[in-house]
Amino acid sequence: MLRTVPGTAVTRRTLLSAGVLGLTALCGAPATAAARAASRFELTSSPAALMTGKALYDETVLQSFAFDNVNKHLYTVQVRNGSGSAAAGNLCVTKLSLAGAILGHMYLTGFGHGVQIGVEPSGTSAYLWTETDGVADGTNSWGSKLARFKFVNGQTLTTASTALTKYAPVAGADSTTCAIDPSTNRLIMRYRLNGQRHFAAFPLSAVKAGGHPTPLYDITQPAGLGTFQGYTAYGQYLYLLDGDAYSAGNPSPGNTYLTSVDLANGKVVQRSFSQAWKSLTYREPEGMAIQLTAAAPRLCFGFATGATGARQAAVIYKNTLV
Repeated sequence: MLRTVPGTAVTRRTLLSAGVLGLTALCGAPATAAARAASRFELTSSPAALMTGKALYDETVLQSFAFDNVNKHLYTVQVRNGSGSAAAGNLCVTKLSLAGAILGHMYLTGFGHGVQIGVEPSGTSAYLWTETDGVADGTNSWGSKLARFKFVNGQTLTTASTALTKYAPVAGADSTTCAIDPSTNRLIMRYRLNGQRHFAAFPLSAVKAGGHPTPLYDITQPAGLGTFQGYTAYGQYLYLLDGDAYSAGNPSPGNTYLTSVDLANGKVVQRSFSQAWKSLTYREPEGMAIQLTAAAPRLCFGFATGATGARQAAVIYKNTLV
């Protein structure tokens, strides 16, 4: 079990960076990617847009997204069209090109709210990781397990579908969601246990083996966040998104924040107010993911945009590492 204790993070990072830099001199580009994963994103750096104002398959608010970095696709999730879908946990998944063209969709019945998803590329296909077995609170539904399933265009899955493989890495946990760090091939799970929110990191292979694997890291969610809207991880650092849609009480530039957390000790490293694309008429922060590109990795975060009944998606990124 790899657990670190407070006060060791700097030493670990220093040693790791020294090791991968030495390897870079010998091996070149692959080690350069490893060196990047030992760094963190600078949250105050200038943002850029991957896409803005893109329609999804349904017309509801974007909830989260994730990249297939091998096949160059983007998958989004939203509550399915229709009255009662939020309480029922019914979701819509849209497959997009990186330019924002719709390439397909799936419907997920009774899964949850879609706060965060993960994508696991497999050849020319992809497996999605989502919450499932949603439990309603009267207004929304929240997953009680994780699910893995192959994206199949046009398919509708229920929680009883044989296409699903279900997982419960943390015994007794509820409100479970997950993301995948493509730089380390780790599954990052957000969960609630005894009323406390946690984030745990596991090797993806360990989760797929079933049971209750020992986490590499397990930290409590930092205090002081606003409305929670998404998360992702890159190497040793966890990234969080919080904030609300514009309203009379939350006018432009809004209250969107990005936060980085050291997975080794749970300490907040940086918290930054974001005015990115503040001119949007509707702007609700939704979802985070890591995009890997040849030039540099990108920390991406999303906004739901557009008019009521015709919501759209925007994906913004930062790519400065420190």
